[in-house]
Order: sequence, then structure tokens, then C-alpha cells
Amino acid sequence: MDFPKELRYSKEHEWVKDEDGKVRIGITEFAQDELGDIVFVELPEVGDEVELDETFGSVESVKTVSELYSPVSGKVVEVNEELEDSPELVNESPYEKAWMVVVEPADASQLDDLMDADAYKQMTEEDE
Repeated sequence: MDFPKELRYSKEHEWVKDEDGKVRIGITEFAQDELGDIVFVELPEVGDEVELDETFGSVESVKTVSELYSPVSGKVVEVNEELEDSPELVNESPYEKAWMVVVEPADASQLDDLMDADAYKQMTEEDE
């Protein structure tokens, strides 16, 4: 299982990459592994506002539908539209090709509350 060190992680299994004042968000390899084969991804529109710990979309797998929770509050400035036609990218490449949204955070200090790779890895091991 991969836990990239340059990312931050939420307790809801989203990853966050800080990119010059904006944050790229997706779900972790652990999350997609638990969900199984992803068949549909529902994401917000560019311009939508997201709130910390509130849902911003969902992923549907052959097993279940799982909500996506925003690790920060802010405005959606980019959406990965490729996932609409190719939801399986979430299983194939959760950290590279299957990012979900880019958000301009309203409060960058919210990133300080996210886990580093070691803390997230420890949390996932406790969940097993």
C-alpha cells in the first residue's frame, strides 16, 4: 500500500496535495482498495463552494456508494472530468490520474489539521 510522503491525509481517507495556495484532492489507495472496483464518480461543478468535513461528491463501486468529504473549505476551481468517462482510474492511479477536484482554500490553516503519511498509515493499520 502506498502512502506518498508529500501528501496530507484526512480521517475520511482523502488525500490533499498543496499546490501553491490551491489543494488537489482525491481518495487514498487504502480507500479505493476497501471500495473495490469503482464504476461511477460524482463530483461538484467548478465554482461550487465546499465546506470542511461536508460531502462534495461520491464514488460508487460494485460493493457500495461512498461519500467524499472535503478536507478543507473553499471554492472548487478545477474538476477532473476524465473520471466521468473513466471512473476506473480511481483504482488504477488514485494519486496521479484520479485526483478529483482542486480547491482554493478559504482558510489554509485547515491543512494543519490533516495527518502526515506516517500518521495516516498508522490509522489504516488500526482499522484493519
